Amino acid sequence: MSRAFLFILDSVGIGGAPDAERFGDKGSNTLGHIAAQVGLSLPNLASLGLAHAAQAASGHMLKGFDAGTPLKGQWGFGVEKSNGKDTPSGHWEIAGVPVTFDWGYFPKTVPCFPRTLTDAIIARAELPGLLGNTHASGTDIIAEFGEEHMETSKPIIYTSADSVIQIAAHEETFGLERLYEVCEIARELSYELNIGRVIARPFVGADARDFTRTGNRKDYSIPPPSPTLLDCLSAAGREVISIGKIGDIYAHSGTGTEIKAVGNDALFEATLAAMPDLKEGGLVITNFVDFDMLYGHRRDARGYGAALEAFDAELPQALARLKPGDLLIITADHGCDPTWRGTDHTRECVPILTFAPGAAPGSFGRRDGFSDIGQTIAKHLGIAPLEHGKSWL
Repeated sequence: MSRAFLFILDSVGIGGAPDAERFGDKGSNTLGHIAAQVGLSLPNLASLGLAHAAQAASGHMLKGFDAGTPLKGQWGFGVEKSNGKDTPSGHWEIAGVPVTFDWGYFPKTVPCFPRTLTDAIIARAELPGLLGNTHASGTDIIAEFGEEHMETSKPIIYTSADSVIQIAAHEETFGLERLYEVCEIARELSYELNIGRVIARPFVGADARDFTRTGNRKDYSIPPPSPTLLDCLSAAGREVISIGKIGDIYAHSGTGTEIKAVGNDALFEATLAAMPDLKEGGLVITNFVDFDMLYGHRRDARGYGAALEAFDAELPQALARLKPGDLLIITADHGCDPTWRGTDHTRECVPILTFAPGAAPGSFGRRDGFSDIGQTIAKHLGIAPLEHGKSWL
């Protein structure tokens, strides 16, 4: 028996998916455009085949990278089958459950939420009202309505191109637990609309000049429609350690021991701490959220590039903790091209990079569906095959 480690670099796409035009994202390329605009030095990810995967997915070599870089890992790229380009769709498909149904979305109108929903939230949560009620960037809408929110105690509610309701409130004047309570009510009321997530977005600060979102974000997701890799491992008595927002994304189903951390550095430290003592047959799964939350959505290519280089510099510490028989997989859930229009996710292929001590370097090519990742882990760990996906082992 062996162990597995799954690192999900949130939003690190490597070129528009074959159906990107359907999502308005033809020509998007998160990694390629960052490399072209600000330059990148990622020697450790390159040694696992990142540039090879990017070239295979997009048809273009990453600027500043050499196709002749010696490899020590195996590489491929994934093409998503799910109907969305959101976080739950990508993560669930990675774990063997593609989203074949259509999520509910809200129109780009003002107001964007149905009156029946907002009235019900206001009544059930005993609120004086709601602010926003539109498609918006989280930082922009807090700057616009944050002061009024503090004066009136009306939470700020907004959405995006994803199937999501986001509710922002001041941690101190409104209260964190009160915000969570409002989000739990919104979650219950939005099930019938098939909304993927309700997200609590707490912030602090005295006024619009220094409002800052805190690390106490909380996601309320719909449970996956069928057992994921995590459920199957847990049912088989295997150890699962979920780091970051993994527990929220999978609605705490099969997620085992959940470890929270704020920021990529802290997430990496928590992951490194969990690796040595992981039991045989177990899985550590980590979501590195900063790429998406701090840089992709805020269209900060320079910050995104710096975060990638910081992750790359830390990666050897994880490789050094692998034992014979272990498997490390590094992938992503969607794109969020910081050079693209708007502030939403982009429909892209994702890299799939692996390292197993003693394994020969090479390529397993294009994978038609992220579920191949979950199926490969299932085979590696010796549990029954998942319903979807093909292992490359």
